[in-house]
Amino acid sequence: MSTQDVLEHLQRLGMSGYESKAYVALVAAGKPINGYEVAKRSGVPRSTVYETLGKLVARGAAYEVREEPDATGYLPLPPEALLDRLRREFDGSLDALKSALPAVAAEPEAHLIHGLRDGAAMLARAEDVVAGARRDLFLSVWPEEMAQLHEGVRAASERGVDVSVVAFGEIEDVGHVYRHRYSAPQAVLDDLGYRLIVVVGDRREAVVGGFADGAAWGIYSADPAVALMAAEYVRQDAALQILADRVGAAELDRWFASDPGLLRLLRRS
Repeated sequence: MSTQDVLEHLQRLGMSGYESKAYVALVAAGKPINGYEVAKRSGVPRSTVYETLGKLVARGAAYEVREEPDATGYLPLPPEALLDRLRREFDGSLDALKSALPAVAAEPEAHLIHGLRDGAAMLARAEDVVAGARRDLFLSVWPEEMAQLHEGVRAASERGVDVSVVAFGEIEDVGHVYRHRYSAPQAVLDDLGYRLIVVVGDRREAVVGGFADGAAWGIYSADPAVALMAAEYVRQDAALQILADRVGAAELDRWFASDPGLLRLLRRS
């Protein structure tokens, strides 16, 4: 992990940009250093470095050391201690908000639905759906996306959620996995032109989208009708894979090629 990564993570945990730079400079020094040295090592402007150090001292992330009557140095709270303190504070805030936020939340006037701007946003929202599931979870997913979702899906299964996964390729088993062999994943990709992802939690919220050539598109919806349709899509596809295993792909091919009703449904225009 680079220094820039460390700075970004510290900022996500509540430090300002200057505070994170000053703290890293103190940690790297290994000895008490004064404000001038902090500014020189960190890039924090000299005009604001003492204000920044004061904020670190106030939050308990650094300490003043009086080396001489007119000279003040600074030492950091050791990283392990800082991380333990941040974890306690973060967990405490989460515990408080579990009861406080629902108490002030208004009932939504309409079911939430919004677009997802890129692949990272889509997978993050899918992780939210997986984490929120309490009864059942339906996924139609490719190995590339399942790699990020797998840990959360396994955790859901371990807490008793009924997990069903239609997998377009090889993934590690978790819950009930139905490998999409009819049609072959490559044939599906050639036909659609993208990797479709569907994630449905408790049949009340869903993420649906696609990945292709480095781009991605998708939506999140908390509309129960949308979520139910998405869940049924996954269930029907899983049922088709079971049917293909039982009667054979060749027999299904014959049905799809000769049955008038199936031909009508499969007609593209």
